[in-house]
Amino acid sequence: MTDSPPVKARPTAASAERVFCRESMGRSLLEAAVRAVHGRGCRDLDRMPLLGRRPGLRARERTPALLRDAYVDATPVEEVGRLDAGAVAAWITGRYPARSWTGVLLGSPHGAAAHLAAALDVPWLPSGFTVSVPWPGGRVGDWAGAREWGAFAAGRLLAGNPDVTVRQVHDPLQRGALCGSTLTLHVRWRRLPAAYREFLATRMAPGAVALALRDLRTWPVHEVGPGHGFQLGSPVGGLRADDYTMDDSRFRRLLAGLGECRWLPPPDPAPARYAELAGEPGFDEDLRRCGTPSHEVRYSGPSVLSAFIADVHRDWLRAGGRAADRCVVETGPLLDPWHVLSAGLVPYWCESAAVRGVDAAEWWLAGSEGFDAVTVLPQPPGVRSEAYATAPRWRALAAFARSRPHVDTLAITRYPLLPVPAARATSALALTEPADPGPPPRMPVSEFLAAVRASGPGAGLVVA
Repeated sequence: MTDSPPVKARPTAASAERVFCRESMGRSLLEAAVRAVHGRGCRDLDRMPLLGRRPGLRARERTPALLRDAYVDATPVEEVGRLDAGAVAAWITGRYPARSWTGVLLGSPHGAAAHLAAALDVPWLPSGFTVSVPWPGGRVGDWAGAREWGAFAAGRLLAGNPDVTVRQVHDPLQRGALCGSTLTLHVRWRRLPAAYREFLATRMAPGAVALALRDLRTWPVHEVGPGHGFQLGSPVGGLRADDYTMDDSRFRRLLAGLGECRWLPPPDPAPARYAELAGEPGFDEDLRRCGTPSHEVRYSGPSVLSAFIADVHRDWLRAGGRAADRCVVETGPLLDPWHVLSAGLVPYWCESAAVRGVDAAEWWLAGSEGFDAVTVLPQPPGVRSEAYATAPRWRALAAFARSRPHVDTLAITRYPLLPVPAARATSALALTEPADPGPPPRMPVSEFLAAVRASGPGAGLVVA
């Protein structure tokens, strides 16, 4: 397959906003973090996820309709060739108010990072962004074809952006039938983009600190070409890399539920590399050289950081004279950091509906001092699989409440096949845990750093 060098058009805010996939975790957390520093909740994030659309259609009509929707929402491959990763970084920093900040969080997408940014009243800047690209003639089981088309799309993107890498993920567990219509490309900066450097140089108060949060999970990665890696599956969904084979009964049933009966044996073994959400090691290394005092917090899995940030929130709320006896368990994009902060809730974030994530939340609740109220927001994954927790498992989390257990009615009614908009988190919390009037208290950055140094290593974090 041949291609001519891409010709870049002058980037605009609209084009930068369009290429950052709205279905991605990073985009969802950015929208929540931006609203939090503006003193707003997520009530306006009412866009229905692709897998939650068209519930009234029969399966044989609904799936093609969803594939068309995904195709339309994706960034055309010719536009990928004109993509400017630097313009995306400038659009991200431009979302935040032009004032002096006492700190900034950077790195891997994690809901606890969005909550921490809200509590500290600082921006969160991701170490990359996700692009969805149409895949003409694709199908769920044709991962080899996805890799081939991904090489074409990634080649166009990398030709104009030598300062990034592309990590492609083909995962029917996370995306269901949609991975037969579009490709998922995680674009990761090799080093701090110019807009981030300018942000650190011009918009930080004296004594401000940069805090990098990094996901240390690994996954087999096949090197397709310079700067382009390919993952068959992801740790986010809850399966292991070895489970993505027709020899695994759970995976075979997953494909059958998607109408797919063909799946090539996995490619030859590949070396384990940092998975798609980790970002590039050079990003953190460049941050250390930028001149702003910085610290790194690394975590081996999302539940480790979720538990630590939840415990820090509880201690901080109590130190401020609040009861800290109400907890909310959130899932994926179903969160509202501003409302949680304003209501004085203790947030615990599950990355997805994966069984292992719900297990970790259950262990944390069991090991914590009891909560009077536990509100659970279970985002339906959009796919039926034994890798995902059942509705009774989510209800079991709420049952840890001493007096007020609550599982969001809409989310659990649509579970597991119909995801709900992020705005549902705000609506659900407003009914059960209304926010207090007036501006919420803020956690000093120095207080969080002291907590990280004192108890982070014991909680399983690597602090540098």
